[in-house]
Amino acid sequence: MHFTIKNLETIKEEVKLNVKSDHLPEIIAVSKTFAIEKIKPLIEYGHKHFGENKVQEAKNKWMDIKKKRSDISLHLIGKLQSNKVNQAIEIFDYIHSVDNKKLAKKIAEAEVKKNKKLKLFLQVNLASEEQKSGVSVEGLSDLVNFCCESKLDVQGLMCIPPLNENSEHYFQKLYQLNNQYNYKQLSMGMSSDYLNATKYSSTFLRIGSKIFGERI
Repeated sequence: MHFTIKNLETIKEEVKLNVKSDHLPEIIAVSKTFAIEKIKPLIEYGHKHFGENKVQEAKNKWMDIKKKRSDISLHLIGKLQSNKVNQAIEIFDYIHSVDNKKLAKKIAEAEVKKNKKLKLFLQVNLASEEQKSGVSVEGLSDLVNFCCESKLDVQGLMCIPPLNENSEHYFQKLYQLNNQYNYKQLSMGMSSDYLNATKYSSTFLRIGSKIFGERI
């Protein structure tokens, strides 16, 4: 058994023990920077959800595979520049980093042009970190309303807690906000804190290094 499969199965068992529900979160295998040869064992094993950070890298790695495997869902978890939206629509199924109305408008226009609907998450900058993307908590309501008016398929909220802080505080806060807007999906939890995220009903865990190993 390939080491990535062993790692994935270990994570699944940990999550299963931690979640007091029959509905387990989906694990997004964050394959950014890794060559497709390292990802193929998981694809062949039947894993369905993969995450990439950059549009061009995703197109280079996944375009041919996705033509053959329509069951695979590709998630954009990195920042999306508005001039890359049309390309992103072609290859991705989910975008986890919508954080402003300009980007939301571009996505809505591209969806009409490409005749394709994506599932979206709104990234919230809970700690107001200047170096980090995400809509402010105060600006979230306005963005939610705009996305609704634009007929975008917003699944839920997404966050990346500050480094070296207790992630549970931020997961709890995002969970409460998500409920406030009646969203059913929640994107939070990475390699270092995914078990904390499961305590607050995360439905998508974005896990990279714990599956593929450290990036060089």
